[in-house]
Amino acid sequence: MDRTIVIAVPAPIPHGHRIEVVERVDDTGSRSLVVLTDLETRVRYRQETSPPSESVTWTGRVLECTIAPTRGGVTTTLLVDPTGPGSAEADVALRSADAAADRASGEALRWGGGDRVPEPEPPRFW
Repeated sequence: MDRTIVIAVPAPIPHGHRIEVVERVDDTGSRSLVVLTDLETRVRYRQETSPPSESVTWTGRVLECTIAPTRGGVTTTLLVDPTGPGSAEADVALRSADAAADRASGEALRWGGGDRVPEPEPPRFW
């Protein structure tokens, strides 16, 4: 389910960029944005100086970005497709697993004799 985030600063984040959102959760269950980080460019937009201890962090991919002037200044509205909590770590794990499989395949060929040139076949006569 897509989520809409509104921040009170101009934050032009392009479509498709991954972002990390840190939100504060109140006792009533309402959420307010603390830090927004564009993971592609490493630019961080802060609403507060430090995240509180009762904060929630999640990642997502930007679907739309709208920057609009208001009476209080400029606001940015982002439509974000949240990704699972472990999807970024899963991508790193898969890349590491592929590299390990390539190394293991190379070792198996080396120890199993797969890199040897076969002996020439003796000439046949009838």
